Order: sequence, then C-alpha cells, then structure tokens
Amino acid sequence: MKIGIPKEIKNNENRAGLVPGGVRQLVEDGHTVYFQSGLGKGIGLTDYEYTKAGGIALPTLEEVYEQSQLIVKVKEPQPNEIKLLNKNHIIYTYLHLAADKELTMGLMESGCTGVAYETIQEKDGSLPLLTPMSEVAGRMAAQVGASYLQANNGGKGILMGGVPGVPRAKVTVIGCGIAGTNALKMAMGMGADVIAIDLSTKRLAEMDDLFENRITTLFSNAHNIEEAVIQSDLVIGAVLVPGAKAPKLVTREHIRQMAKGSVVVDIAVDQGGCIETCKPTTHENPVYDVDGVIHYSVANMPGAVPKTSTFALTNVTLKYARFIANYGLKGAIEKDPILKSGVNVHAGKLVYEQVAKDHDLPYTPLEL
Repeated sequence: MKIGIPKEIKNNENRAGLVPGGVRQLVEDGHTVYFQSGLGKGIGLTDYEYTKAGGIALPTLEEVYEQSQLIVKVKEPQPNEIKLLNKNHIIYTYLHLAADKELTMGLMESGCTGVAYETIQEKDGSLPLLTPMSEVAGRMAAQVGASYLQANNGGKGILMGGVPGVPRAKVTVIGCGIAGTNALKMAMGMGADVIAIDLSTKRLAEMDDLFENRITTLFSNAHNIEEAVIQSDLVIGAVLVPGAKAPKLVTREHIRQMAKGSVVVDIAVDQGGCIETCKPTTHENPVYDVDGVIHYSVANMPGAVPKTSTFALTNVTLKYARFIANYGLKGAIEKDPILKSGVNVHAGKLVYEQVAKDHDLPYTPLEL
C-alpha cells in the first residue's frame, strides 16, 4: 500500500504522524511510505533520518495526498486538507467528530474512510490510542494551571504547594480517567490540596488507594461539583465520553462565583469541553478571561511537547497502521475486530452511532 505522512498544519502543531522507526517497519512490511519534507522538524528529526528509514520525501502537502492511499496524521484534517481527500483515501488520525459537525460533513462529502484514534476501544472499555496523549495532557494541565496561577500571568499569585505556614493551592480534577489521574499525580506532586470527582465509586476507591487517602474524593453530582469548583484555585476538566460530546458539568454560574485570578483548564475541549465557558484556543493564544477567571482550553495540548508526544503516539498507532496497510480495512477489522470501533465515516456514510446522535445525522452501520 502507498502510505503518506503529511506535515501537520494546525496552529503550533509540531507532532508528526510517525517517527522514522515506524516508517522503517512499514517499508519492511513491503509498503511505500511518502512523507512531506520537513515532517520531523518540530521534533528535531531531519528528512535524512526518514529517508534512511526508507521513506520518500515529497515537497508539498498536495503531493503526499495525491500519491497515497493511507494517510497517517496526528490531528483532524484542516479545511484545505479535506479538499484533497477522495473515496480512495483512508485517513487514520485523531478526528474528534462529535465536537465538529462541519468536519464530519466534509469527510462524508469527500467519500473517504475516516479511522479515528480516539474511538478505537478495547473490550474492557479502554482507549489504547488515546491513552498516551491523555497522559501527556493530564500532566500538562497541572503544569499550565500552576503557571497561570502566577500573578505575572494574571493569576491570583498562589504557589501550588504553598510553604510552611501558608495554605496550599486548592485543585479540583473532574473525571478520573487517564487524563484526570495524571493531572492528579502532577497536582499531588506539586503539593496541592486536591479534590477528585468522578461518577464511578469504584474509580474513586481506586484513587483513594493510589494516593493513600491524601486526596479528597467526591461523587460527581451537581452539588459536589458546585461546592468544589467555587472553593478551588485551579479546576481541571477531564471528562470523556468515548466518541461523544463531553457533558457541561461546570456552568457559567459556577465560574462567576470563583475568586478572581482562579484558573480553569479543560482537557476535554476537543470533544466539546466539560466547562460551559470554555472554547477551543491555540498555543499561540492559549488563554482568555471570563468573569476574572483565566481559561486555558488548547485543543491540542500535547503539541507543546511534540517529541515526547510523537514517540508515545507511534508506539500505539503503528499496530493498526500496519494492519490496514497489510490486510486492507476489511481484512484489518477481521484480524482485530476492535478496529471497527475506530471507523467513523466510510463511503459517504456516518458509521459511528454516537457522532450521528450528537449531530442529528443519519447513522449507517459499517457492515451495511
């Protein structure tokens, strides 16, 4: 199969679809791999390293799409990329369609097959291709939150761990999945006074055990969320419903009651966000103010640490890239049926039910 890896063009997105090791494996499998010149610049890798691995450099985005059947990316295709897609393409990347009807319609109209990293789901409910980026985003959330609590960045001037005789920062993390757990680890490591909120009492028990009862765990309901948010210096939203829009758990009224200079970070923003006042921002302009509260809601947070993120991503995405290339989409699904959960659009149809519900669009089962 002919495989293409274009450079990412989303604002300040420096990750690459594959590292040279991944390219080498696909070439050894017998495939032709094209990459856009400069692909690895953002992670300190040269074209030579990709060509040494067996890749073929092409100068433009358009040529990569024109030459390739399978497109391996990191982020969802931008408008000028959608124009390059056709019915012969399989695009394998993070799509996050539940939060973007325009993108959904564009992919359907192109006729391409869209395989989304974030909806490939194991039988136990885990999301193996989302996990490494959730780990990165969760850890970053506590870091950036701590940074924006500094007075020079507009915050209330609180140190996460305080000092002897002075209170620590109060941090609330809503959602104790992979991202939330990593945010908790970082906030705890910085010495903050931490509250964890989740719908699953089993998960809350696991958090108590993991952190040896050094955090406060609360069941997720309107009262507990309101009380925790209002008293917090930093709120991290880490709620995920696989393939669906995130529920709005933190309301505008909650934000209005927070102290001026407080910070909110919404990791779930690429799925619509779980904080009502959050909207997608970029690394170029990451924050804005609502009622005196600093909002950080960058939709591609791991793009700020592209080297770590790209290597971690290739570790988990290469498996299915090889399956699709080696066996074709149908054969790959037969080889590992969980890949079916990653297919969101195919032949002009929306084949992922939750996205269809979120956008009130017709749903067609993939097998039809």
